[in-house]
Amino acid sequence: MAGNAAAEKRETVDAREMARSVMDIASKSQQLVKDFLAKEQDAANITVDDALHMSRLFQEFNSRLMANPTQLIQAQMAFWQNYMQLLQSASLRMMGFRSEAVTAPHKGDKRFRHEAWEENPLFDFIKQSYLLTSDYIHSVVKNVEGLDDLTAKKVNFYTRAFIDALSPTNFVMTNPEVLRKTLDTRGQNLLNGLNNLLDDLSKGGGITMTDLEAFEVGKNIAITPGKVVYQTDMMQLIQYSPSTEKVHKRPVLFIPPWINKFYIVDLRPNNSLLKWLVDQGHTVFAISWKNPPAEYADKGFEDYMLEGPVAALDAIEQATGEREINSIGYCLGGTLQACTLAYLAAKGDDRVKSATYFTTMLDFEQPGELEVFIDEEQITALEKRMNEKGMLEGKTMATTMSSLRANDLIWSFFVNNYLHGNDPFPFDLLYWNSDATNMPARMHSFYLRNMYQHNRLKEPGGIELAGEKIDLSKITIPVFFISAIDDHIAPWKSTYAGTQLHGGPVKFVLGGSGHIAGIVNPPEKNKYGYWTSTKKTADPDEWLESATQNEGSWWPEWGKWIAHKAGAKVEARQPGDGKLKPIEDAPGSYVKEKA
Repeated sequence: MAGNAAAEKRETVDAREMARSVMDIASKSQQLVKDFLAKEQDAANITVDDALHMSRLFQEFNSRLMANPTQLIQAQMAFWQNYMQLLQSASLRMMGFRSEAVTAPHKGDKRFRHEAWEENPLFDFIKQSYLLTSDYIHSVVKNVEGLDDLTAKKVNFYTRAFIDALSPTNFVMTNPEVLRKTLDTRGQNLLNGLNNLLDDLSKGGGITMTDLEAFEVGKNIAITPGKVVYQTDMMQLIQYSPSTEKVHKRPVLFIPPWINKFYIVDLRPNNSLLKWLVDQGHTVFAISWKNPPAEYADKGFEDYMLEGPVAALDAIEQATGEREINSIGYCLGGTLQACTLAYLAAKGDDRVKSATYFTTMLDFEQPGELEVFIDEEQITALEKRMNEKGMLEGKTMATTMSSLRANDLIWSFFVNNYLHGNDPFPFDLLYWNSDATNMPARMHSFYLRNMYQHNRLKEPGGIELAGEKIDLSKITIPVFFISAIDDHIAPWKSTYAGTQLHGGPVKFVLGGSGHIAGIVNPPEKNKYGYWTSTKKTADPDEWLESATQNEGSWWPEWGKWIAHKAGAKVEARQPGDGKLKPIEDAPGSYVKEKA
C-alpha cells in the first residue's frame, strides 16, 4: 500500500509545470553566468590570497607529518582495524542480523537525525564510514608534531571545512531523505533547488537562511515602543517608552556591537531584553549604529567612542535631566564600553555608575576560533581589500562567522534549499543574522591589530583614544560579566580574564548555551541555567569548580543587581519630555540601512 501511494504521488507531478521550471531556470542561468564571470575578476585577488595561504599551511603540515611516518602508519592501522569492524558489522546487518554500531555521530550533530541513517543498513554503513574517516583525518591532524599552535589550529579549521563539505548528507545519492524526495517528485525538488540557487546568485548575498520577506524591522521585529531622540553620523539614540508608572532614577544605556544590529535584544516582545528592562521599571536608551558606507573609510575606533556612548551620555542628561547612568555593552559593544569607561576615568568623568558586559572579551590572548583568521599575512591582505572598498563588507564578515559553524549555518541550508528544494523557513533570529553590517576600514584595522593581534587593551596605556591612555584598572565602578559556556566567538574563559583587569568590584555569572542564545534567554522559557560563585580567583576553572548551578535564565539574577544600582523610583519619563524632541519612531532609520 505504501509503495502504491508513493507511486501515485510521483504520477501527480505535473510534466508541464516541470517543463516551465526548466525553461525558467535556463533563462535565468544565461544572464547569471554573465554576471558571475564579470564578478570573478573583482574576486580573483581574494581567491589567490586565500589559496596561497592554505597552500603554505598544508605544505608545512605535510613536511611535519612525513618527518614521523611511524605515527602516520599507526594511525592508518588503527583506522583499518576500525574499518574492518565496520565491514563485519555492515555485512551482518545486510544479512538481517543485529549488530552494534562501530561509531556514532557526536552529541549535537544534527545531520543524521532521519531514521533511515539508522534503519537502512546501506545508509548506516555510509554514515559510519564517513564518521570513521572523519575521525581518522582529525586524529592525524591533531597529533602531528612540530607545528606551532596557531598553524595547527588553522590546519584543523581548514581540514574540518573540507570534511564538513564532503558529508554524505550534502549529496543527493547518499542522503536517504533527499533521495526519497527526488524519486517521489521525479526530480522536481532538484529543479526547485536549482531555482533557489539561481535566486541566491542573482541577489549576491550567499545562501538564504530564512524567508527575508516574512519580517520587517519596526513592523514585526524590533517593535518595542520608543523614539529616536538624538543622532550623530555614527548612531541614533533610542529612548524607549515606559510601561510602568514609576521608573528607577538612573537610566540604562545599551551599547551593541556594530558587527551586527542592535535588535538582537529586541526580536519579539516575548524574548526582548530591552522590553524586559523597560517592564522592570528602567528608563532604557539604546544605541543603533549606522551601517557605514564607503565614505566612512576613515572613521576610527575613537569615532565610535566619541560619537557613540560619550555623545549618548550628554544626550541622556538632556533627555531626562539625569547625569548618572548604568551602561550595558554586548560583545564588541562591551569592548567599546570598557574603552569608554577608561577614557572617562582618565578625564575624571564619573557619570557611569555601573557597567554590565555581555559576552565581552577584554583580554584577547585566547580569542577562540576567530584566531585562525588573525595573523600578519591575513590582516595585511584584508587591509588591502578594505582600503580598496573603504570598508569590510557585511557579507564578508557574515561568511566568516558562518564558516565557524558550517554544518549549522551553511550546509544545513544548502541541503534544505538546494537539495530538498524547500523555501527557507521564517525565523527571526536568522533574519537578524542575515541583516549584515559594513565596518569602516580604519576602525576594523585598528580593532584587529590592537585587540586580536597584539592584545594591547589589557596593558595599562597599551592603546590611546582621543588623546587619553586607556587603562582598564582605572575602572573602579561595580561591573557585572555575563558569559556563555558554549560561546565560540567570545570563549567564556577569555571573557573571564577581563574580570582581572578592573579596579573595582566584579561579579561574574556564566550562562548556558552560546553567544546569542545564552544572552537572549527570557525567564519564561526556563532554559539553559547559569552558574554563580563568589570565589575570587584568576583561574576560570577554579571559579567554575566552586560555582553553584542554577535553573532557568540569568536575567532575574542580573535584574536584582542592576536594580540596586539604579536608584529610587521617580515618575515615568516619556520620550520627548526633556530637552530632546523625538526625531522618529523606534527603531529608527539607521537600523534599516542594508549592507
